[in-house]
Amino acid sequence: MSRSFDAPFVDSNEADILSNALKKGEKMTREKDELAWLKAEHHLRTLRRVSSPTSTTIELEGKKVLLFCSNNYLGLANHPLLKKAAISAVETWGVGSGASRLISGSLHLNQKLEEKLAQLKCTEAALVFNSGYTTNLGVLSAIIQKGDLILADRLNHASLIDGCRLSRGTFRVYRHKDMAQLEKLLKQRKTSQQTFIVTDGLFSMDGDIAPLPELVDLAERYDATIYLDDAHATGVLGEHGGGSLDHFQMTSPRIIQMGTLSKALGGFGGFFCGRRSLVDYLVNKARPFIYTTALPPSVLATGLAALDLIEKEPQIREQLWKNRAYFHKKLRALGFDTFESETPIIPIRVGESDKALAFSEYLLDHGLFVQAIRPPTVPEGTARLRVTLMATHRLEEMDTLLTQLEAGGKALGLL
Repeated sequence: MSRSFDAPFVDSNEADILSNALKKGEKMTREKDELAWLKAEHHLRTLRRVSSPTSTTIELEGKKVLLFCSNNYLGLANHPLLKKAAISAVETWGVGSGASRLISGSLHLNQKLEEKLAQLKCTEAALVFNSGYTTNLGVLSAIIQKGDLILADRLNHASLIDGCRLSRGTFRVYRHKDMAQLEKLLKQRKTSQQTFIVTDGLFSMDGDIAPLPELVDLAERYDATIYLDDAHATGVLGEHGGGSLDHFQMTSPRIIQMGTLSKALGGFGGFFCGRRSLVDYLVNKARPFIYTTALPPSVLATGLAALDLIEKEPQIREQLWKNRAYFHKKLRALGFDTFESETPIIPIRVGESDKALAFSEYLLDHGLFVQAIRPPTVPEGTARLRVTLMATHRLEEMDTLLTQLEAGGKALGLL
């Protein structure tokens, strides 16, 4: 959690560094002050260099390690059919789109992809954006007007929070999946006030699923619209990989939704799905869509190839869930707290940021890359390791991780 620059916090070592720098005449800047505070709080983030394709094994800073922190759930990011589709698209269409779709025209690949996405999500239409983040910023800021009410789950993704803040609506937060508190807030609204319930479908840091049937019931009783972020659910949940609604085998005109092509689908980009009139509205009102150069042909082609794969080869998704069942059962048997995870996203509660970092570094020393997740991404006191499984992980790879998690957990006093 950030703090004011009027009263910066640093520990004694950082204070000495700042004092010595000032004595040397170095002008201290706001970013240096903030970086010193982040380091002292164990919240400083750095980039790690990868020198290999995304797979279950990668080369990280010159060392081969098993990767257990990618959102590449189905292992499609390096799939030969997606690579072939990208190469073919480059040879046919070139490497760039040239401008925004409203300026120099819209490639027919966009239309094909949007038709395929609408089919997957069982909606009238879809609209492709340049990322999941810009989808949420663009859609929420366009559809929510001044005077509207936004009720958002406390553990929503940062892009949802930012999109809500950019809109002109009144923003309120309810406790994670707390339907009683949500209903209380709905009862307090003005009856004429247009209301949006904003939630993730699959929560990316906790691995649990939003209670959509209960949310739809509340939306119907209180005349609200549900905005569903299905970024991590698309391709993972449901019999057909359609996401949260497919998981619950339900549809509702109360729900509009977004997703990404960059997680289970292995590529890049975001998309919105809903009624045709709303998609047409967004083409005219969503600023991140209007004022951004369109995605390149190769990215559109990989999205189409990925959608074909999840339709024709459901065994890939089935393997992901077999891996999840195997790993989670053994992890719980060791005694780890995995929050309320019910998906291939499996967090391991650690508590404090410094201990989570130490656990992550221990695993890395043993050839396993599992990222430590710390505030502000998660609430204070809930730092964790976030294990994400892929369909392509082998049993022996998961067993290797389990062995080192047990050893590291005992060394750190977590078991």
